[in-house]
Amino acid sequence: MGIPGAGVAANSGGMRGFLGRKSRYVRMDNVLPQEQEGMEAAAAGVHVHGGARRYVFFCSVFASLNHILLGYDIGVMSGCIIFIQKDLHINEVQQEVLVGCLSFISLLGSLAAGRTSDAIGRKWTIGLAATIFQVGAAVMTLASSFAVLMAGRLLAGIGIGFGLMVAPVYISEISPAALRGSFASFPEIFISLGILLGYVSNLAFAGLPDHINWRVMLAAGILPSISIAFVLMVIPESPRWLVMQGRTSDARAVLLKVTETEEEAQERLAEIEESARTTAANKAVWRELMRPSPVVLRMLVAGLGVMFFQQATGIDALVYYSPTIFRDAGIASEGQLLAATVAVGLSKTVFIVIAIALVDHVGRKPLLYVSTIGITACLATLAATLSLLARGVLPGAVAIALAILTVCGFVAFFSVGIGPINMVLSSEIYPLRLRAQAVATGLAVNRLTSGAVAMSFLSICRALSVAGAFTVFAAISAVSVVFVHRFIPETSGKSLEQIESLFGGDGGGGGEVELGDGEHLVHKR
Repeated sequence: MGIPGAGVAANSGGMRGFLGRKSRYVRMDNVLPQEQEGMEAAAAGVHVHGGARRYVFFCSVFASLNHILLGYDIGVMSGCIIFIQKDLHINEVQQEVLVGCLSFISLLGSLAAGRTSDAIGRKWTIGLAATIFQVGAAVMTLASSFAVLMAGRLLAGIGIGFGLMVAPVYISEISPAALRGSFASFPEIFISLGILLGYVSNLAFAGLPDHINWRVMLAAGILPSISIAFVLMVIPESPRWLVMQGRTSDARAVLLKVTETEEEAQERLAEIEESARTTAANKAVWRELMRPSPVVLRMLVAGLGVMFFQQATGIDALVYYSPTIFRDAGIASEGQLLAATVAVGLSKTVFIVIAIALVDHVGRKPLLYVSTIGITACLATLAATLSLLARGVLPGAVAIALAILTVCGFVAFFSVGIGPINMVLSSEIYPLRLRAQAVATGLAVNRLTSGAVAMSFLSICRALSVAGAFTVFAAISAVSVVFVHRFIPETSGKSLEQIESLFGGDGGGGGEVELGDGEHLVHKR
């Protein structure tokens, strides 16, 4: 009888956490004196690659750079829209379209990236994403009308969609199981960093003339994407993609760089080859996704659901329209509004770092519980604060303090859980044959939800008030807590091929911890 979702990895050296920190638990039959381990390794001819963990770390960082572009665009647009409205004289509907269309267009890029990353590789799709974004950002910077601005934003959105899909897939495919959660969280920290940089850019360039400041803000977003040219010369191709192309020797060479030992590299190569052989005998990917087996259906419910709830709780509305929220709370001057948004961006960035440190040590599901419950509490408090302020019950200074505190609390809880973990889960729960297309589908759901929230927020506020809008978000967030409890398994420490068994499949065995295995778990001293 298995214990579902226990998520224990029985690796030869015990599980390792963030940047190599070992788990507190190991299997008793794997506990050997250090000298004996060394003798056995030498006898087996195993060569230890001490820099493997560091190499994967830097590859994950480089692959995540495109996510700065999305974060920067979200952050900078919250301030840009104020000055674009003055310069180009756009109305409220045009504001909503300009802000929200990025999410809808990026989903097209994400869907296309699934096929592109299978055709030309994960690595070169990262480069394609940066190139498309650069063109779009340049068009926006030089725009003389709303129509031209929209054309540039559409191009930038396609580039961002490509980057959103491919980086988490690439990172999950080069990372060892015990570190995959930490490294697959890197894209989210770069989104948070990009948002912070966008807010800082708003504050730094707000003093320029209205027909120049927003252009400088947008142009600054081109700089991070230029570094991608260097990235393409440094990072290797995904070993899983190489095996899918029949380039087994190249895949082995990459695995030797990203694993601790030659023995581990050979084991991972054998797992990947087995998955690739299974792929050849399976029906077309999209047909399988549209008519899934019970196992794949459970994967899709978990993967698509977490993508939906990440955006349905209103994170993009809060980030895009934080000046509107703070203005409703009583902050009047543009300088104070932009300074308050910088505090929001700083909170988001700090707590995403905490999440990365915890995701492999604590596990995915506990962090999701903390995150969704905390988000629900913050949204409910924010809604109550704005409602009481509107009725004159709450003093203005108290309302401003509570609004800033709850908004910062919202992004903190978001960043410590569902923010990064949605991509960690989505990039690790699907089998190899479905991974690229399934992740692309999840990102399409994510972008659709984000766009719907961003494009409707001002209209909802006008119909229900800002307090009413956040009451709706709080109710959705409460549902997300139930969803996590019911549908999300613990995947920490599992190999990509083993995770399938958590959903009832036969992904290589070891998906659940047998009671007999539990007897072999001892606390390390």
